[in-house]
Amino acid sequence: MEWLNYHHLYYFWMVVRLGSISKASQELRLSPPAISAQLHTLEQSLGEKLLARSGRNLKPTEMGRVVFSYGDEIFSLGRELMTTVRDRPAGRPLRVVVGVVDGLPKMVAHWLIQPALRAPESVRIVCRQGSFDQLLSQLAIHELDVVLADAPTNPNFKLRAYSRFLGECGTLFMATAEVAKTLKNPFPHCLDGAPLLVPTENSAVRRSLDAWLGSQGIHPVIKGEFQDYALLRAFGEAGAGIFPVPADFEGEVKQPDDLECVGSTDEVRHLFYAISVDRKIKHPAVVRICNTAGLPLFRRSADAA
Repeated sequence: MEWLNYHHLYYFWMVVRLGSISKASQELRLSPPAISAQLHTLEQSLGEKLLARSGRNLKPTEMGRVVFSYGDEIFSLGRELMTTVRDRPAGRPLRVVVGVVDGLPKMVAHWLIQPALRAPESVRIVCRQGSFDQLLSQLAIHELDVVLADAPTNPNFKLRAYSRFLGECGTLFMATAEVAKTLKNPFPHCLDGAPLLVPTENSAVRRSLDAWLGSQGIHPVIKGEFQDYALLRAFGEAGAGIFPVPADFEGEVKQPDDLECVGSTDEVRHLFYAISVDRKIKHPAVVRICNTAGLPLFRRSADAA
């Protein structure tokens, strides 16, 4: 019986995923010649050409794409095996590693993750924060079980990932009482010329916000742009300007006594997604997170929209 060398397959899988031997060598901590030799051995054992050069990068041939897809399935199953054996010895909690995109409000992330803690077995949550691309890269090498984001994956992204829509809601505009009393016109025109704190331009909600402001002919004074939502909120609570929050989480925002809601709109939507590398999610804690979409809060949002 012929046996497949899974080390060679893994090197090939990494080269295709990262786009070049040099990048794979950095990730695998092996020299480029060593990886090239292993790839050549794999091609010889399979009797097929798997890679072709395209400029400075390597692209899989038609057969290479088939082998890569099998590698995806094989290493996904290997990860599940290691999770079962390594992360769940007798008496120890189930471990789930969640990536939270910087622009996702932390109160939303907390609400989405909370169902994982309601599992019958003991669960240990590990949360990591970063940019969308950073977290997807960690997801690709199985350092994360799921990524919570405000947008789905781009179909052109090299990683084969699956985006599950969890829910959406409208937007409230909050401000300290001192900032709110300076506003003279009814909402939304009170935002015209007013100090506004916003997410950075690469976020989905910022694009929705800009489009809505433009359609209303409103031109606020942008006092700050923030990649991290917690920092945006901290500046807003300090009186730096008006700031947007997901509408269905108002109760969690209005903790300081001097915060007021200056208005709301359903036309600026906050969208929430869970992204995984598995088409069928098997990790019980991730299943509970994805089932958040059926909870009353998001059902209420959908009905209101």
